[in-house]
Amino acid sequence: MAPLADFEKHRPQLWAVAYRITGSVADAEDALQETWLRWQLLPDDEAANPAAYLTTVVSRICLDQLGSARSRRETYVGPWLPEPIVGMVLGTVPGPEDRITLDETVGIALLTVLEKLTPAERTAFVLHDVFSMPFTEIAEVVGRTPTSVRQLASRARKRVRAESPRCSVDRAEHRRAVDAFLAAVMNGDFESLLSVLDPDVVWRSDGGGKVSAARRPVCGHENVARFAQGISRGFDPLSMRVLVRDVNGAPGIVSVDLAQGRVMVFAFTVHEGRITEVYAVANPDKLRHLRHLRHPDQLDHPDHPGYLDPLGL
Repeated sequence: MAPLADFEKHRPQLWAVAYRITGSVADAEDALQETWLRWQLLPDDEAANPAAYLTTVVSRICLDQLGSARSRRETYVGPWLPEPIVGMVLGTVPGPEDRITLDETVGIALLTVLEKLTPAERTAFVLHDVFSMPFTEIAEVVGRTPTSVRQLASRARKRVRAESPRCSVDRAEHRRAVDAFLAAVMNGDFESLLSVLDPDVVWRSDGGGKVSAARRPVCGHENVARFAQGISRGFDPLSMRVLVRDVNGAPGIVSVDLAQGRVMVFAFTVHEGRITEVYAVANPDKLRHLRHLRHPDQLDHPDHPGYLDPLGL
């Protein structure tokens, strides 16, 4: 049996790979569980390079998951958005530079664009462009030649560049825009809200048919401003917390209805000080991993891992 220590050593990296390939916390966890089961069955003498073996296995599992997921998403109600990560992104090691720039590779914007790629293109792009895996090793994952894999990654890269929204990698600029957006919404200041929204801003809501949400993107700063204000009017100030928290590595917003136990997560892209994209995830099936945020004691204590950093509004 292959040693547990080797698997645990590489778990953060494996999770990071799985999440970026699938865009799903649940699928990433399932992929890691299946990888662990296969790792247990591997004889010790075949585990000469644990990192390479485990990455190949988890990537193959995720590639298979993508194939079945595509058919499910074709019948999905409304826009499909990735499952958000609130707090520190697993599989990363925080450093001083993290306070300055954002990790675009795990951002909701990029993961949403990756949904438009074929499973093989997405896998090749993530493994090569994000994790620097050689084409020869990726070829073993997708079952193609290294030359074919290079072409897959090239096509994916071109589409990502063409369809990714304009965005800043400056964390302070991003945070200022999110703070201004939240303050304007909570204060009912329509003009201030317009000023922080790009004229061509797009709002995408993911309710999955489980909760009320716009089934088509809302476009234009006036429409988005009215839509945001409409949502805020439904907030009960006695039971609702609307707070800033890192969402997929960038400042975002989490709203928690303590009375009903409902959570909504908002991610943003920011360019030149204005918000260009809003991603609102409300489907409860995609927020199950955030169930700890539904309890007030996990929101109010600064030392608790579920603590949300309030704006003091």
